[in-house]
Amino acid sequence: MARGNSIRIIGGRFRGRRLRFPPAAGLRPTADRLRETLFNWLQAETAGKRCLDLFAGSGALGFEALSRGAGFVRFVEAAPAVARQLKENLRLLEVEDRAVVQRADALKLVRRAPGRPYDLAFLDPPYALEVLPTLCAQLERNRWLAEEAWIYLEQETHRPWFELPAGWKVHREARAGQAACRLVRRVTMAHSLQPDDYQ
Repeated sequence: MARGNSIRIIGGRFRGRRLRFPPAAGLRPTADRLRETLFNWLQAETAGKRCLDLFAGSGALGFEALSRGAGFVRFVEAAPAVARQLKENLRLLEVEDRAVVQRADALKLVRRAPGRPYDLAFLDPPYALEVLPTLCAQLERNRWLAEEAWIYLEQETHRPWFELPAGWKVHREARAGQAACRLVRRVTMAHSLQPDDYQ
């Protein structure tokens, strides 16, 4: 496999490790610059957390989370060859006990409840699909997210940002090349109230 079909883990326990991924339509790993920015924003919020990497592709975000101490990562990937390589990379890093690769269509998967909610969700679908608003609505409606979950959103820079579900608040945003990203926090009702609201 060509060197171009690889990602480099930026920080944490596996810093500097390269992981391969097969070519696939729409597979576009999140750029190093955006990954570094995202995990700088999150700081210690990754350690011990349950993470969801929808449209996992190369697994760049999920592997970065594992490297930085995530308790569990669920990689969701529809393409068979890509899913196989994700499993192989988990084996190479010896973190199979902290992750699972699920072969599934992400859009169909989020239509039902997950069992246990996630603390951190990475939403980085192929740009051509234009499915971020639908994904966000389904994750909220079907209780995929913990009360104060973090959500990473990525889309093309020319596309205007859409209205977020009620209770979701933009924490940070950035751009790099053709990609724009946001880190969003799901705010509970109690935390969204102002002091005067209790009087």
